[in-house]
Amino acid sequence: MIDRRTFFAAAAASLATPALAYELDPVFQPQTVGMKRDMEAGQILILPRAHLLYFITAPGEARRYGVGVGKAGLAFTGEAKIGAKKKWPTWRPTNEMIEREPQAYAEFVDNDYVQPGGPGNPLGARALYLFQNGRDTYFRIHGTTQPSSIGRSVSNGCIRMINDHVIDLYERVPVGAKVTVI
Repeated sequence: MIDRRTFFAAAAASLATPALAYELDPVFQPQTVGMKRDMEAGQILILPRAHLLYFITAPGEARRYGVGVGKAGLAFTGEAKIGAKKKWPTWRPTNEMIEREPQAYAEFVDNDYVQPGGPGNPLGARALYLFQNGRDTYFRIHGTTQPSSIGRSVSNGCIRMINDHVIDLYERVPVGAKVTVI
């Protein structure tokens, strides 16, 4: 849960930042689009090469969002289910992330520190946790503090979304929803 101090810090930061500090390409704005009719409502399809996520809302219809995805060799592919959902999630880089870039994650080396949820947290406002066979994959669909990463392949494997967009998706997607990343 976000505390009062974090809430007021976020509000002050948003007032100090220009409203359009980053202009998102219109193709990555959420929109309703046509979709193959054989896909079931309630599932998610992600096309990493196109940097697009589709939430199927009805036969032949989907809500489309722009996303940022994993760098070459780090991206998730395959099928999973949404195993958990969290508002203002906490975050800690995986051991593999720390090993790859110890200088970038120095504050996490040789300790159990977990970054609390809030506006500065890399997972952003919401996170949907991808599970396979009942186990956490450590891959997420989550918000981001780096909106310029949408439409790019730059993450450590997770699917990034603009915070307002992941909040919208979070409200629509139930735990247990199927996720397919092609």
